[in-house]
Amino acid sequence: MPISPSTIQDFKEKLSDPFWRINNLYFIKDKEGNKVRFKMNQEQEHLLENLHYFNIVPKARQLGVTTFFCILYFDQILFNEHKHAGIIAHTREHAKKIFKDKIKFAWDNLPSWLKSTISATTETTQEMTFSNGSTIFVSTSARSGTVQYLHISEFGFTCQHYPDKAEEIVSGSINTVDAGQYVSVESTAEGKEGYFYDFCMDAKAKHDSGAHLSELEYKYFFFPWFGHDGYRLDNATFPITRFYEEYFRKLEVDHGIKLDDGQKRWYINKHQSNKDKMFSQYPSTIEEAFNASIQGAYYAGQMQKVHEEKRIRPIPIDDTIAVDTWWDLGMNDENVIIFTQSFGPEIRIIDTYSNSGEGLSHYVKVLRDKGYRYGYHTLPHDVEVRELGTGISRKETLANLGMSGIRVAKKTTVQEGIEKVRSLFSRCFFDETRTEPLYKALPLYRKEWDDKLGVFKDKPRHDKYSHFADAMRVMAVGWMDGGSMPLSIDPSDPYYEEMARKDGDNFFG
Repeated sequence: MPISPSTIQDFKEKLSDPFWRINNLYFIKDKEGNKVRFKMNQEQEHLLENLHYFNIVPKARQLGVTTFFCILYFDQILFNEHKHAGIIAHTREHAKKIFKDKIKFAWDNLPSWLKSTISATTETTQEMTFSNGSTIFVSTSARSGTVQYLHISEFGFTCQHYPDKAEEIVSGSINTVDAGQYVSVESTAEGKEGYFYDFCMDAKAKHDSGAHLSELEYKYFFFPWFGHDGYRLDNATFPITRFYEEYFRKLEVDHGIKLDDGQKRWYINKHQSNKDKMFSQYPSTIEEAFNASIQGAYYAGQMQKVHEEKRIRPIPIDDTIAVDTWWDLGMNDENVIIFTQSFGPEIRIIDTYSNSGEGLSHYVKVLRDKGYRYGYHTLPHDVEVRELGTGISRKETLANLGMSGIRVAKKTTVQEGIEKVRSLFSRCFFDETRTEPLYKALPLYRKEWDDKLGVFKDKPRHDKYSHFADAMRVMAVGWMDGGSMPLSIDPSDPYYEEMARKDGDNFFG
């Protein structure tokens, strides 16, 4: 039976509509691995209807954001000539899976009449080129050349675990996308650092202020867990405990988020299995997402408690209490000094200083210029090692510069030191202005990531945060060392008596 001209015309009109094509032409694998026709959910529809040129999407897990952009960009290169799309995944395994299960699967299951019109001329394990001159690739890093559509999946993970790769993506891929082309960046949150956090906060600020966006500025989309229709348990009857009721009440009072019982029970069920990962995996607010503990972090839980107990506050310096210092002295690396005053069980962290590329005389001058009345200065154990060229240790150098009251921390393993720091956190208070670099660095101190095995190594990652953590470890080891290393001035100590006899500066002999 011949097809009527009106039917042909109707079909041509449908094919010219990207919304219709996306919801009718493509098949994907669902969460159970079944072949299903792709139909946009509410988050995906919202993205398509409100898409900007540059888009950033912090979100809850399993909302299909990467799937949506894979189908959208795949559709664009099929129905437009000489267009190029790229998908950047956070690991090689995910790159292979995205290409196989989203791009290749969608291509293999297209209608035969369409594949006879647009054929694949080149196909590898991560790239396809078509007869209309368009291409699409999936990779783990930046590529040279121009693309019109670029999607970056789980960029928060990349920023945390592979900062060099994140730098390459920003400079080598995103910066090559011209105005008027499309970039989409999505991820669950992984801590307050890196490009993903910076991009999100900048985009959110512009979103909240209602600023007009240029073609090269990111539009902000945030998808919390409760906005998804499927995240609910309507038939569950287990009780909602006081702990969770208080959390849900806080969401309503502080953020206007009102949840029904089905949503609450879904959240409780997920929280019991995800525990401390819940905030990053299924956030209710963007602040919650980025305040979550990052994987492999040593002190994130302890610092979260510090925030909750409001132990970051203005701390006045008490001139009647001596100031002790705790040092991380690296070789040709960044050096950190922590300043504390002890009052009963409280360790008041009143100040910090860090620098690099300076000699020891610089740090002596810094301490002199601060003008504190000093007690003891505790340094890491390796300051007693004599340098090959001079035969003089750094401890001796500091003493020759006039520094008194030097103590040397006992040598321990890194893990022992970390446990001592964890034990000491409950006593610590942080001045919110002078110690900001320290309390921001501590929750970001984490284990090193093994790229080959895809697991955390049992040792810390050496980065700009580890120097602050090392100084904290000197403090904890020294503090826990008992009577062999007094950490606050004892009036019966001969050193105290000597200082008390001196007029003016008590730091230099």
